[in-house]
Amino acid sequence: MNAHVENTHFNLRGAAAVVDHPADADALKAALRTLGGGVSIITAGEGEARTGATVTSATALSVEPARMLVSLNRTSSTWPVVERFGHLGINIVGDAHEALANQFAGRGGLRGADRYRGADWTTAVSGAPLLADAVAAIDCLVEEAIERHSHVIVIGRVLAIRLGAGRSLLYQDGRYHALS
Repeated sequence: MNAHVENTHFNLRGAAAVVDHPADADALKAALRTLGGGVSIITAGEGEARTGATVTSATALSVEPARMLVSLNRTSSTWPVVERFGHLGINIVGDAHEALANQFAGRGGLRGADRYRGADWTTAVSGAPLLADAVAAIDCLVEEAIERHSHVIVIGRVLAIRLGAGRSLLYQDGRYHALS
C-alpha cells in the first residue's frame, strides 16, 4: 500500500483542543501515554544473574505457531540477560502486583536479582523465572532478536503457558489501573 499525504495537519472541525505537534520523541511519548496497555514483568536469567523489567510491550505475534513479541530498550539491564540466557518469562500481572511492577520498573532503586524480593517465583522449562501467582505466565525461548534504533524486538517461541486467576493490570497516562 502506498499512501501519499498532502497535508500533515488534521482537519477536525468541531474537535475540542486539537493541537498539532511535530513528529518528535516527546510528541510520540505523549500520544502513547493515552494508549492503555497490559502490564507484564519480563524475567530472565538464573540465580544472582536474574533481572527483569516492567513493560506494556508484550503481545502475541502469532497464536499458530505460538510466538510472543516484546520490545526491550537496548540500554536496559534486561536485554543483555535475555540475550545471554536465550529465554524470557512474560508474567502478566494483576492489581495485587502493582508494587512488584514498580520494583521491576526500577522504582526504589532495586536492580538485578534484588527485584525478585517479596514474591514467590518458580523456574520455567526454559529456565526463566516465572511469578507463582501471575494472572498468566508465558515461558519463551528467544527465536529472533531484531535490533532497531533504541530497542530490540524479541520474538519468543512459546514453550509453556500457565493460567492463574484475576484480571490484568493496565497502565495509562503514567499510572496503573485495575479492571473491575
